[in-house]
Amino acid sequence: MHAGGVEVADTKSSAVDVVTAADRACEELIRASLLAARPDDAIMGEEGEDHAGTSGVRWIVDPIDGTVNYLYGLPEWAVSIAAEVDGEVVAGAVINGTTGTEHAAARGAGATRDGRPIAVRRTVPPLSQALVLTGFGYRAEVRAHQAACVAALLPHVRDIRRLGSCALDLCHVADGTGDAYVEEGPQPWDHSAGALIVTEAGGRFGLLPGRLPEVVPDGPVNALVTAAPAAAWDEFVTALRAAGFLA
Repeated sequence: MHAGGVEVADTKSSAVDVVTAADRACEELIRASLLAARPDDAIMGEEGEDHAGTSGVRWIVDPIDGTVNYLYGLPEWAVSIAAEVDGEVVAGAVINGTTGTEHAAARGAGATRDGRPIAVRRTVPPLSQALVLTGFGYRAEVRAHQAACVAALLPHVRDIRRLGSCALDLCHVADGTGDAYVEEGPQPWDHSAGALIVTEAGGRFGLLPGRLPEVVPDGPVNALVTAAPAAAWDEFVTALRAAGFLA
């Protein structure tokens, strides 16, 4: 449980892209635990350098997804860990650090929330009644582009929510507490576990070609993180294109 008094240890891409000592300590603990159990595996983490392995297995770790929420004592932050075998994510877990709620999935075995099977919304609402989750990057020019796209989408959906954790947003789509998610720019450690959870829950996930490279020269290609129930996918992607998200 967050106890308050958390201070910023460092910043990354901008003054608002913060790192706390807890981010680093949590990742160090996860790395040490993984390597003690599986010393030949590779590890990709948000805060530390990549660790090479020889087994064909790679762990993708976000020690605290939603660091700003953690910093302020807001309850929407999580630890996200995914296991990748020969380039394919085969297992993942996202644990809300405040509530302890655990979303998990294994390739071909379905998705769960606290051990109980979950699924995306069975009755898919029309786009006009969809609750869409989103997020924003940390660089001013990236945020300006993202905000413009969200503003163009907003009149066509029920509402927009910005909760602050990509991993948890994907889990919300997976268990039906959200209808869709879009954000351009999240990294593999943000979405790898959540992507498997949402697809195993009957949703669809994609890394689509967005427009960030038009906005910033070093913008990532095919980094528009998108998720929705499979039955709603085509309508949602069409709306994203109309709103200017898609290249």
